[in-house]
Amino acid sequence: MEIKPISFNPPNEEAPAILLPVATSVFADRADRFDALAEGHRLADWLRFLSHLSRAQHAALQALPELPAPSAALLEQARAHHMPPLNATAAERPAVWRDVLRQLIAAITQHAPASSHAILADLAAADERHLESLADGLLHGEPDPAAAGELPLVAAALQVVWTALAARLDATQLQKLDTPGVCPCCGSLPVSSIVRLSPTVNNLRYLHCALCNSEWNVPRATCTACGSDKELAQQQIDGSDGKVRAETCDSCKSYLKIVYQEKDPRVDPVADDLATLTLDLLVDEAGYGRSGPNLLLVNAAG
Repeated sequence: MEIKPISFNPPNEEAPAILLPVATSVFADRADRFDALAEGHRLADWLRFLSHLSRAQHAALQALPELPAPSAALLEQARAHHMPPLNATAAERPAVWRDVLRQLIAAITQHAPASSHAILADLAAADERHLESLADGLLHGEPDPAAAGELPLVAAALQVVWTALAARLDATQLQKLDTPGVCPCCGSLPVSSIVRLSPTVNNLRYLHCALCNSEWNVPRATCTACGSDKELAQQQIDGSDGKVRAETCDSCKSYLKIVYQEKDPRVDPVADDLATLTLDLLVDEAGYGRSGPNLLLVNAAG
């Protein structure tokens, strides 16, 4: 398999603070990673389904009409008040996300288990009020457990729209927020962090947004939830190659995974997170709570 670099648009500086997603490749690269991870995996069928979903996200993003960019006044206000310009919980959601949702359902139903077809059909026919209620719960960190079969598709549609919005921002006009564990673009929590291996960001750690796929630099050996640089440890599965680890913090009893490009240049913060759920189980049992969600899996959060 050809190894393709993961694409990002860094601003023209030696060590960019913020990396924006490249709309033409972020979901396609993730789909390839899901396919690679599925080989020989005990959750192979699920990972392959997620590959189909990621490819559907890629297609939907390429077909998405151009969305209005934040105004200069809004961007200035966000900078002045240290707020994310695409605040996912405060801004009015573009209604097109519901169209994207139906596109995704149409694209992936043939790849979904037969037992989920009725759920997908009901979701495709759901009214605006129900869909917006699901989105509200998801984006506010209060997903409805009763909607476990619906929420990954809702999340996937929202990811397409917010990735499109984030990709159009100018990274040089953005700033990291006062709360380092929150996305400077949309205000969402990170799904995991990645230690990147490239000429401009070699050996630097970036948190990866669970919603808009933006990344922002954070110091190594610092808890991304509480900021403590004490009582940190890295956990991994015995016998694993160490490309995915869980950083645990005894100060706040939280954890978040880290993926390492030096171990595998193809690692993806979303895909590799979902392929290592056994690691989540181990640190959960040890008393740590996850500090950021994977929106493609309900309750994959603290």
